[in-house]
Amino acid sequence: MTQKSYLSAIAAFDKANAEDPNIEVSNGKEYPKELLYAQRMTEMQEIYAPEASEAVKLAVHAQHIQRWKSPRSDFPMDRQGYLQWRTGLYKFHAETAGKLMKSVGYDDDTIEHVQAIIGKKGLKVNPETQLTEDVVGLVFIQYYMLAFATSHPEYDEDKWIKIIKKTWQKMSPRAHEFALAGKIQLPEALKPLILRAIQPAD
Repeated sequence: MTQKSYLSAIAAFDKANAEDPNIEVSNGKEYPKELLYAQRMTEMQEIYAPEASEAVKLAVHAQHIQRWKSPRSDFPMDRQGYLQWRTGLYKFHAETAGKLMKSVGYDDDTIEHVQAIIGKKGLKVNPETQLTEDVVGLVFIQYYMLAFATSHPEYDEDKWIKIIKKTWQKMSPRAHEFALAGKIQLPEALKPLILRAIQPAD
């Protein structure tokens, strides 16, 4: 890892995310939403996979970079619109991260490598893309699943089981073992439901 370039890129990512007008409170302190998300992603990656490559570390930190600039409301509120939004986000995040990496001196090959991970290229077959997706899933379960549940009181238990299983299926066996070993904090209100959904079959 080129420490100077890496730290410069992370600082550039953080500066970009600090512009987020959306605020989230954590431990009594206010943060720009996507800046906090990036910090949580990197913290989880360091616990889950401290051996991760430079490309993964950069991709992890840039997963949601400036996400507020491409809101869900800009797309039709149906399944097709959701898929268009998600696909567009992958491209937007990859391009934004690439421009910032370029500005601090990264070469084109490294930028393309990181962009492929952010763009979810080779999920399930590219170990670095899968590792990043593992971190995404772990962070969602620990920090965001409860808020998501609160925002959808209309969802019944069966719907939640399906959502949890879908998240679980995107993660690797290594991430499953990590979560089941108590390495992440499950939201207490959802813990019984999560455990029902993710416990391996007998």
